[in-house]
Formats: sequence, C-alpha cells, structure tokens
Amino acid sequence: MHSTAKVVTGVDTHAHIFQRDLPLVEGRRYSPDYDAKVETYLAHLDRCGLSHGVLVQPSFLGTDNDYLVAALRRYPERLRGTAVVEPTISAAALDALDAAGVVSVRLNLIGKALDDYAAAPWQRFFTELARRRWSVEIQRGMEDLDDVVAPILGAGCDVVIDHFGLPGGEIDPVNPAHRALLSRLAHQPLWVKLSATYRSRSSLDQASRSIERLRDAYGHSENLLWGSDWPHTRFEADTDYDAQFALLEKLLPDPQERRQVLVDNPARLFRIALGGDA
Repeated sequence: MHSTAKVVTGVDTHAHIFQRDLPLVEGRRYSPDYDAKVETYLAHLDRCGLSHGVLVQPSFLGTDNDYLVAALRRYPERLRGTAVVEPTISAAALDALDAAGVVSVRLNLIGKALDDYAAAPWQRFFTELARRRWSVEIQRGMEDLDDVVAPILGAGCDVVIDHFGLPGGEIDPVNPAHRALLSRLAHQPLWVKLSATYRSRSSLDQASRSIERLRDAYGHSENLLWGSDWPHTRFEADTDYDAQFALLEKLLPDPQERRQVLVDNPARLFRIALGGDA
C-alpha cells in the first residue's frame, strides 16, 4: 500500500494539523487562531528521533478530511491518518481514504449524547471498518466508556481509547465504570493511548499509577500507545512537544517497555512495517 520504506524508530499516535482559515463546523467547542502545519509537526518528530506519526482529524474540521489526506499523500512514508466520517459513508469513499493512508476513524463523543452503537446502521459501518483492519478511536470520559466500547468490539473492530480514558485524575479499579473497562483489557482488542495527561487532569504520580493499573489489567504492555496530542489545543500555554516527550520518558523509564510502546505496538496496530514497505 505505502511503498516507501522507513525504519521505525518511534510513532507518535496522536497529533493534529490544521490552518486557521479552513472551514470550521458549526457548534464547535474550539476555534484555532494559529496554524499547525504538517512540516512543523515533522520537525518535532525529527528532533525527538521519531520516524512516524498518526494524524487525527480535529473535531472542529468535522468530516472534511481533505487537509489531513493531503498531508498523508505528501508524506506516505511517515504518516498514517485517523479520519472522522459519517457512518453512512460509502465503501468507495472508505477505500479512497484507505488508499491515502487512513487506518482508523475517530468518534469524538465529548459533550455528546450517545447513540445506539449496537443498531444496524452503526454495526454495518463498524463491519466495513473491521473488514479493512481499521480501528475505532474513542474520546469519551470513563463514566460510560464501556457502554460505547462493547458494541464496537462486538462488530470485530479494535478499539483505541484516547487520553487514558479521561479518568479525571487516575484510573481507579474501585470505581465501577473504570473497573468495567479494565476487565476487558486482558482478552479483547482494546488499546489505550498514554497521552494528554492535562486533559485527564492527571499529575505525574496519578498517570504513573494509571499505567500500573493498565499493565496489571492487560498482563503486559502490548496494547499501550503514546501520543503527543500536538499542538495541545486549549493547553498550548501549559505544555509543548518536548515536554510531552520528556514526560513519556518519566512515565516509562524502562527503555525496553518504552520501545514497545513507541515502536512495536503502534506498528502492529497502524500497519507500519518495522523495516520495509507498509
């Protein structure tokens, strides 16, 4: 599919690109007043010794993935994409996104009423994604996340949880909602992004405890991912790319585990060949 080989030294699985003059959707929670261009992002990757990135369609651009797709086509050897689409999207449109380097879709459910994801239209959609080996990425707080995840897993999709699951501090196995999700990790294709501790209101100690509980629930670290969340929308004054990469090294001090989270895990999920064509 992507014919240019690049040795994988690390994958940032969560970043956004945009320009302030792009058409923005109605009802958005955020409007950028600056540009976050792909060249700037790639320079961050280079400085941190990372070979690949996964661009995630920002919510304020809605289902118009053209800007993201243009970047994927310019840098197919380095980038993959997570698109935002309607569940009624045609098979041909999904195929076109796949050919451009899209490997997953995102459901950003923050502040939204949940739909019935077990209903036939959603199940048909998830089945189409599973057939293409795409994952489904969810941004939603822990309080009802398990209700969202269950029918998507049932359709055969891998599911990726954004930002630790936004636990509001730390993942707490005593909390029934947290425990419900943790109970799935050992035996279902669920992935968790160790990203944006500021969005889950987590201190370093809380994030470290969350990772320990994820390890315990999984029994391994093979489904953990890392994302910078660049350019840290709404938190730009609080952090930057270098700070987020430095935080990763604190959260995962073991070089072997850090390599697994940065290289082996995302390469497996996002169809990035470790040393050859992807």
